[in-house]
Amino acid sequence: MTREGFNAFCAGLPASTHVVQWGGSDVWKVGGKVFAICGWGEAGCPAFTFKVTELGFEVLTDMPGLRPAPYLASRGLKWVQQHDEPGLPSAELERHIVASYDMIVAGLTKNKRAELGL
Repeated sequence: MTREGFNAFCAGLPASTHVVQWGGSDVWKVGGKVFAICGWGEAGCPAFTFKVTELGFEVLTDMPGLRPAPYLASRGLKWVQQHDEPGLPSAELERHIVASYDMIVAGLTKNKRAELGL
C-alpha cells in the first residue's frame, strides 16, 4: 500500500478526519480518537500504524516487517506498526485498519456515535 492509497482508504471510512502532526505523519481519527497513522519507516517506506486486539498484537508483532508501534506500544497500548517489507498485503492491511476504526468507534459514547451518524 502506498501512502496515497492509505489516505484514500481512510478518507472513505464514515466520519473520519485527517490531520498532519507528529513530524509530518498522516493521522486519521474518528470522533477525535486516532485509528490509523502513516509516517515513514525503514528506507523511506511508509509505516502504517493501527490498533489491534490483544491476540492480534501477539500474532502480528511476530511477523516480518511488523512491530509493536513505537511510543504507543511502549505505554501498554495494543498498536502495531508495519514498518518494512514484506509486511501485510494491501487487502489484509485494509482489514486491520477497518478493525482499528471499528474498535475506536465502539469506544465512543452513544451520543458521540449518534452525533457522527455512526
